[in-house]
Amino acid sequence: MSFENPESSVVLLSGGLDSTVLLAKLVAERRRVIALGVDYGQRHRREIDAAKSVCNCLGVEYRLIDMRALKPIFGKNSLTDDKLAVYEGKYDEEGMKTTVVPARNLILISLATALAISEKCDTVAYAAHGGDHAIYPDCRPEFAEKLDAVVQISDWHKVRLERPFVAMTKAEIVRLGAALSAPLALTWSCYNGGKKHCGKCSTCIERRAAFAEAGVADPTDYAQ
Repeated sequence: MSFENPESSVVLLSGGLDSTVLLAKLVAERRRVIALGVDYGQRHRREIDAAKSVCNCLGVEYRLIDMRALKPIFGKNSLTDDKLAVYEGKYDEEGMKTTVVPARNLILISLATALAISEKCDTVAYAAHGGDHAIYPDCRPEFAEKLDAVVQISDWHKVRLERPFVAMTKAEIVRLGAALSAPLALTWSCYNGGKKHCGKCSTCIERRAAFAEAGVADPTDYAQ
């Protein structure tokens, strides 16, 4: 692939809808892109396989960092503590809080920044969107703005933080993904991490709703 755009980026790629559409967007802009995945001990490691498949489909270099040694510091949350059940039903404040991994985006963006500096890339891109703001502190505009300022002064090689979906809903992201022909069928959202999306956890419900609101056919195989 030829890179007509002089800008290059490291994209935090979980393997979910949002980060996959972001990756497809930057590829469509003809940038040089490196996708970065992080294994931090998440119970839904199935998303890592999804990320690899997405990168194979889009012809993007994928790098995976093993950070499972961090798991003990994350405390009680349903994403890294297998003793806690994954919240089911529509997202509400208390339900969403059970899925918060402390400082996750701060840690992941720091890792991506180090890679961007070493590879002389221009930006680090992550896919925080408008629907995340209410509960997740590390998805809010204030967090991104202040961290961007830190990222830009963290090395002699200047890197900035991109978050193009910060004002978008998940349905708008799905609609953009369809327009870009992003491989949405390859993505993984379910926090339970089985062979199929469970269809019951909050992120599965959010995924279904986003496709329905976007008017895009949902390619997901749900268990329920």
